Amino acid sequence: MTDQVSAITAAGTARPTGVRWTIFLLMLFLISINYIDRASLSVAMPLISKEFEIDPAMQGLILSSFFWTYALMQVPGGLLADRYGPRIVIASATIFWGAFQAIAAVATTWVVLMLTRLGLGASEAPIYPAGGKLNAIWMTQTERGRGATLLDGGAPLGAALGSIVIAWLIAAFNSWRVAFVIAGVGTMLCGLLAWYYIRNTPRQHPSVNEAEARYLEAAHALEDAATPSSGGSFLGYFRFRSVWCMCLGWMFFNTTFYGLLTWMPTYLFKVHNFDIKVIGSASFIIFFAGFVGELVGGWIGDTWRSRGGAPNLVFRTLFGIAALMTTVSIFSVAYVSDPTAAVALLSATLFFLRWCGMYWAIPSALAGRDRSGFLGGCMNLGGNIAGITSPLIVGLIVQVTGSYFLALMYFAAAGIALLICSTLIDYSRKLPV
Repeated sequence: MTDQVSAITAAGTARPTGVRWTIFLLMLFLISINYIDRASLSVAMPLISKEFEIDPAMQGLILSSFFWTYALMQVPGGLLADRYGPRIVIASATIFWGAFQAIAAVATTWVVLMLTRLGLGASEAPIYPAGGKLNAIWMTQTERGRGATLLDGGAPLGAALGSIVIAWLIAAFNSWRVAFVIAGVGTMLCGLLAWYYIRNTPRQHPSVNEAEARYLEAAHALEDAATPSSGGSFLGYFRFRSVWCMCLGWMFFNTTFYGLLTWMPTYLFKVHNFDIKVIGSASFIIFFAGFVGELVGGWIGDTWRSRGGAPNLVFRTLFGIAALMTTVSIFSVAYVSDPTAAVALLSATLFFLRWCGMYWAIPSALAGRDRSGFLGGCMNLGGNIAGITSPLIVGLIVQVTGSYFLALMYFAAAGIALLICSTLIDYSRKLPV
């Protein structure tokens, strides 16, 4: 690590600009918008289910439908980012998903609503693989933990803001439809901002000075020297346990996160008798705790790495703590009846679960920059299999049992599986493909 720092320092003596951090703050903003849009249906579901007269199982189907196309487009999205660069992929995705969010406002049946969710899922899909590609291009090895958590931190932040913003818009206009239109048009404008500011490489960005460009090039040159040739087939990655465990670990992470994202507002409404305004406030607290936890985890990981921590020790320790604390917290939720205690435990669940946002540093750690988009797409495909199944499974559990107890146990079991998968990944080895 000392040799790396010396080499990077030697690359230039001027103070580097911080454009890479501004780009990732923009990505944090875009992912937050992404989750505001996708969480809007969960927040509005108590009203929509009443208007359209749909039962819990059908609600689960509609909430799940987003993830069908979202999962399907993960690998193509990653390949597009590898082929054409992340800039056009991110900007186009943002504009199109904003359009589908706005179109949902005209739905008059659950079938039309589901079709708009399918379009929203397909449009949002490339944002994460392209963001992972940006992390590989714009960050050094000791910055990618923070880059990953800034990228993925938009998930809990957007869920938090989505809960309170959408709930406020619904209450202010007395219409979930108006809320969806406002959210959709705002998202399309954000897509134009992304095109204006993001670039595919540091050298292409007008605000990057020579010192920052050389700093990144020197760090990447050292990294590339230790990266095996990647001229083989993409399918060669699936010879390795680490790739499978990365995909499965992200799936188990998302089993809990997407389960809470889609069903928690209804859980608070049914079990703890929260009204729409209280649901918004409680969801904000819970998901904002996840956002804070994500940033804390990324900072700990990068700080530890910069001080010489071995990748396997750092990531296995942090992911292990995250999985264990998540399991204990969500398990405890099932045994409390006090609403304040439930919100506190759900906040603890999200705080530690979101440490696993550092998973977005794994694709470049295993594959290098050239194919990080592909592996990121594969990883998020695994994650969004959970997005498809988790809302459906929770809906069926609730309908069959009439309670949320077994659903919470399902999330606790996913936490144990996340621990096992995270421990079996070799974070220090570039895969020879």
